[in-house]
Amino acid sequence: MSAEKKKRKDKPFGIDLYKNKSTFNWLVVSLAVVIGAGSIIYTRNLVEALKEREQQLIELYAKTVEYTANEPNAADLTFVIQEIMLPNNSIPVILADGSGRPLQGKNLDMDPNLMGDQRLSFLRERMKEMEEEKEPLMLTFRDEEGEVYDYNYVYYENSALLKKLEYYPHVQLSVIAIFGLIVLLAFNYSKAAEQNRVWVGLAKETAHQLGTPISSLIAWIEYLKTDVELENNEVVTELEKDIHRLEMITARFSNIGSVPVLDNENVVQCIEETVNYLKKRLSKKVDINVEAKPCDIRAKLNKPLFGWVIENLCKNAVDSMGGIGKIDIRISHGMEDRVVVDICDTGKGIPKSKIRDVFVPGYTTKKRGWGLGLTLVKRIVDHYHEGRIYVKYSEIERGTTFRILLKS
Repeated sequence: MSAEKKKRKDKPFGIDLYKNKSTFNWLVVSLAVVIGAGSIIYTRNLVEALKEREQQLIELYAKTVEYTANEPNAADLTFVIQEIMLPNNSIPVILADGSGRPLQGKNLDMDPNLMGDQRLSFLRERMKEMEEEKEPLMLTFRDEEGEVYDYNYVYYENSALLKKLEYYPHVQLSVIAIFGLIVLLAFNYSKAAEQNRVWVGLAKETAHQLGTPISSLIAWIEYLKTDVELENNEVVTELEKDIHRLEMITARFSNIGSVPVLDNENVVQCIEETVNYLKKRLSKKVDINVEAKPCDIRAKLNKPLFGWVIENLCKNAVDSMGGIGKIDIRISHGMEDRVVVDICDTGKGIPKSKIRDVFVPGYTTKKRGWGLGLTLVKRIVDHYHEGRIYVKYSEIERGTTFRILLKS
């Protein structure tokens, strides 16, 4: 099988939501905007059509009133009144004389018990509201000779149905947005809960699987110590250290599978212990320095888990430097009773476009990497220590600085 075919085979089918999460979110948002804009445009066109229809109806109503007043033969107007004036049961209308005194109103949702001045006051208020929304229509009344003898005005506004229809798309989109937000929060919560179960299950199973070979190795070490020639042998001593390290790793996995206990620990001492262990097992061309002001800086820590954080960050730094370079670990007191730990390397750096992805599961620059190291580091710092870790600085071919903030 060729390398190209193997690469295609190993590549997962479909969209990688972790690596393309931002693109996927923008796609969903863009689709939602298109749907929302389409809904608003369609509804607005419908509203404009209904407005035009209501405008035509009210103009017809005004012309009918004017025609009725100017027609000497009222007997012929029965059809006009019944078919044009009476069917208007939705558009609020007020008929006023030339001086602006209200004569009658229709579809005003007025209390039928209002009489006299109260009724006039109500109609005048409604006329002001209508005039602000639409210009009143003027009716001209003429005598038999065609001379103008009086004026009336028709005040009107959009129907209640049309007003509701104007607000409907906004209400609809608000409801959809709220529902979508609730669904998104529920999905994220469910996803986080599922990830937690996977982490816990994987951690417990790993701790369980490591237990048996570690016990066997301890027994073999004790057996080797019985040999006088090997009792003080450096190899046996180093094997004991590695077994102790395996026991610590098992403890780390056990702590991930449960709520870890945080103690008031010396951060400097914890980091130095991890660094001293790593120095003997990393490239001799990597120089690791620990700086602390003062030397006794304490924080709420779980030593096995926090040691794992420092170990992961240092190993990543070594890989980034290609086994040659310098790592500076600076520990100090920060603001708001925080302990600040900066891990600086002289590696190849992280592109700005990738800085936000370094803690995402699956992100790695190694050919055989799983992309879980920094994800695990972030989980330990954020979830178990209630702290924060982020990339403070990174420049291509100049190095990277990770900053950890802990509770003191």
